[in-house]
Amino acid sequence: MTGDVTEARRDSTRIMVVDDHPMWRDAVARDLAEAGFDVVATAGDGEQAVRRARAAVPDVLVLDLNLPVKPGVQVCKELVGADPALRVLVLSASGEHADVLEAVKSGATGYLLKSASTEELIDAVRRTAVGDPVFTPGLAGLVLGEYRRLASEPAPAADADEPKAPRLTDRETEVLRLVAKGLSYKQIAERLVISHRTVQNHVQNTLGKLQLHNRVELVRYAIERGLDGE
Repeated sequence: MTGDVTEARRDSTRIMVVDDHPMWRDAVARDLAEAGFDVVATAGDGEQAVRRARAAVPDVLVLDLNLPVKPGVQVCKELVGADPALRVLVLSASGEHADVLEAVKSGATGYLLKSASTEELIDAVRRTAVGDPVFTPGLAGLVLGEYRRLASEPAPAADADEPKAPRLTDRETEVLRLVAKGLSYKQIAERLVISHRTVQNHVQNTLGKLQLHNRVELVRYAIERGLDGE
């Protein structure tokens, strides 16, 4: 570790690991703790995960889908519904497209297969903590493709009394367009020659204006308006 401000901030990221296999759960928790994260809780089933997460208030939940008592998708839906700021990284043995899409629709920020290396996991957790979508190679395209499919479906008729969408600034629209194309915050910062923090601020402001809860909803909003193809 270099001991700079970035490292210190990363060290304070609160992590919770949920998996029903004790050896795997303990190994993941140990690897993340050794990487400098603050592992605040672990859980072995869905009910326990919800209860402990509400008490420990982690920043990032590393979550298996195949859990006893309550499935991981339901855990994700309940916890993100109660705290939209929570980031969820699914760590699963399943690469089935249906599982990936269900996890993302329930509020997961990313999806990593258990075949990933320790280095890939640590990088994924760091990126998840700052709001970047993290997917095992090949799955990001699947998720964006599904949003394009959903966006192509006929929208319900708008209510005449429905207020108009809030106006975004040119920069917010520019950032939104790049988010919809699947770029990470770091890539957007490099493309626009601004700081990573400024990108985060633009995304947070846009979420607030549009009354959306997370990056997943933001991507769908952008695709519905054709911003991903410009």
